[in-house]
Amino acid sequence: MAEAATQQRLARDGAGHIIHTPVMAGRIVELLAPALDHPGAVLVDGTLGMAGHAAALLEACPQARLVGIDRDGAALQVATTRLADEAGRAELVRARFDELDDVLDALGLRFVDAVLFDLGLSSLQIDTVDRGFAYATDAPLDMRMDDRQAISAAQVVNTDDAGQLTRIFRDLGEEPHAARIAAAIVAARETQPIETSGQLVAIVREALPASVRYASGRGHPAKRVFQALRIEVNGELDALRAVLPQALARLAPGGRMAVLSYHSLEDRLVKQAFARATRDEAPRGLPVVPVELQAKFTPLTRGAQRPDPAEAAANPRAASAKLRAVARKPAADAAPAPTSEEHR
Repeated sequence: MAEAATQQRLARDGAGHIIHTPVMAGRIVELLAPALDHPGAVLVDGTLGMAGHAAALLEACPQARLVGIDRDGAALQVATTRLADEAGRAELVRARFDELDDVLDALGLRFVDAVLFDLGLSSLQIDTVDRGFAYATDAPLDMRMDDRQAISAAQVVNTDDAGQLTRIFRDLGEEPHAARIAAAIVAARETQPIETSGQLVAIVREALPASVRYASGRGHPAKRVFQALRIEVNGELDALRAVLPQALARLAPGGRMAVLSYHSLEDRLVKQAFARATRDEAPRGLPVVPVELQAKFTPLTRGAQRPDPAEAAANPRAASAKLRAVARKPAADAAPAPTSEEHR
């Protein structure tokens, strides 16, 4: 019932479809489609959300089928509706993306041809105000991407000690005034529990020095705190560290992987994982690198690609996006290609 109510509140176009603009969709199709242009090709969208990217890829790649993964039940309901015409080509699974190995094993898939991760908050989570992700709207302080999990943002701010809160805000939000904010939260909750996003915003605002609070160009004063709490509540960085090697190992020769990230903590992990995958394992200086020590992947993007100015202007959520992609070397340059039986 709650998920149905969420769908009713989302903005829709004249045809009744939920309005959703996937970030850098055209470029992602360009990067991943070449790996999906054969019968039985398998695409994994590990952060399915409202299926904007998945729908674009299925349309561009009529021979491909989809494994769509999301931990958010409301998102899966929206995606199911959006992909109704492709039901025979799409398998949607409620799971954390770092459960990728388990999901693929359960489906009998040893290798896949393309993997996509669009990290961070989905449009659905941002626009559903009563889930407490947004600092601009007063709502219950929840921030759970999966409502089945026990720990919410309210529990973190009301039970963690000052040292733990300082670590969260400093390490996950890169907040320079983490200790001041943590101390203010601990003091405030002695008077009454902190249960809403509006309460937390007011505490953060008052904790900051006036010179910072009203400084231009810093953005909303609670932005870093909310980012840090969301990452902590949902274990986002731990999940990303776990899934990147899983996904790379599951790519078939010639397969491709793309990741969209939205802040430096995510992007750093992706950059490091892709750098390791595209680097030879042999010591420097060898005249010939043995095949078994050669890099198994090649970069598809030079550094991180950014949305063009027109997209960033039309879709503000795209403004901070960074896109990185790699391809597994084809069978002639790597390990033998899996047979069709292995691929299934």
